[in-house]
Amino acid sequence: MDIAIIVALVMFSGVFILLLAGTPISISIGISSFAAMCLILPFDGAILTSAQRVFVGLDSFALLAIPFFILAGNLMNNGGIAIRLINCAKMVSNFLPGPLAQTNVVANMLFGSISGSGVASAAAVGGIMSPIQKKENYDPAFSAAVNIASAPTGMLIPPSNSLIVYATVAGSVSISALFMAGYVPGILWGLGVMLVAGFIAKRRGYVADRSANKGQTLRILFDAIPSLMMIVVVIGGILGGVFTATEASAIAVVYSLVLGVIYRNIKIDDLPKIFLATAKMTAIVIFMLAASSIMSWVMAFTKIPALIASGLLSATDSFIVILLIMNLVLLLVGTFMDPTPAVLIFTPIFLPICMQFGMDPVHFGIMMVFNLSLGTITPPVGPILFTGCKVGDIKIERVIKPLLPFFAVIAIVLMMVTYLPAITMALPQSMGLVK
Repeated sequence: MDIAIIVALVMFSGVFILLLAGTPISISIGISSFAAMCLILPFDGAILTSAQRVFVGLDSFALLAIPFFILAGNLMNNGGIAIRLINCAKMVSNFLPGPLAQTNVVANMLFGSISGSGVASAAAVGGIMSPIQKKENYDPAFSAAVNIASAPTGMLIPPSNSLIVYATVAGSVSISALFMAGYVPGILWGLGVMLVAGFIAKRRGYVADRSANKGQTLRILFDAIPSLMMIVVVIGGILGGVFTATEASAIAVVYSLVLGVIYRNIKIDDLPKIFLATAKMTAIVIFMLAASSIMSWVMAFTKIPALIASGLLSATDSFIVILLIMNLVLLLVGTFMDPTPAVLIFTPIFLPICMQFGMDPVHFGIMMVFNLSLGTITPPVGPILFTGCKVGDIKIERVIKPLLPFFAVIAIVLMMVTYLPAITMALPQSMGLVK
């Protein structure tokens, strides 16, 4: 048997077995990758190479953006920004069927686009909206389903930590291009959820509220402008070449902190708790990146991606079918693995295959992150699913059925993103970020 096949079996089966045993994903990847490396290198060489890969894998200026964007999201969660974005969203969606449900979706898109975290959106927006919707006699299962289904839009609408990780792994892929490419798919995801929510709300009699007058609307929109300006400052600065994505993340932190102090929602005593939560979350992501660097080296050294590519190409020469297979694999993986490790593992496997057929790395990156974002709202792992159920104070079993029509619409949008490159590429191409 070819050594590459043996190495792949040891590495991937090792990860699967360790995950079943309850081992954290980063530890599972690290141990399995080191065991596979021992098959191709002497033990002392494997130790030395593993240590080198850990440091080389983290030696990237772009990765500094991750802790800063995480900190910015935590500051926003505690800084009173969420409630102002929700009030703004309510003004936008007040005339639609099921206005509170529509507000939830728009608020998740706005908050997610600033914080870059689907879990943070589900917690912040859902935590505020759930009591209001209960008071208006909305079905708690429906409310939770809307919040859960719309929260991942922030993982596509920039800034997005998953896209930063993908850019690091893929190499020579512009973060600015990825950020711009994520806008239309993220907005389409949100609009799809709004369409389903509106249809269900109309059937259930959740009527639109037209009570807000012009003065109230202007006051609420004016109050939300400082929060909305963060999008303009961060994304506009990146596109204008004023600063890099990493520098933009630091600016987002300062902006969030200043707003939190101005709104009087953040006190000096709150900062240690916020910094600690950020450090914990950053450590999880960074350690995962370090462990995955070992796996990436093993795959490159043994040419596992080329092996998988030849296997796929021998099964079919249709790129349409290959993309469908990739989507099915990623959907399955996304049900039990977070997006970050999945991006780290499958980018070096699938990206070379897609590039053989002329698919742009930016298009592939959005397709992959979109697909894996769907996994965050599916059992058994689904962090956004669990967060949404927790803030909605409802059991998961009651939410699965109401989520099904949302799953269907999101899956349709995923197919559109996969097979219609213009959805992803039109915006970055028009801005000259990609050819």
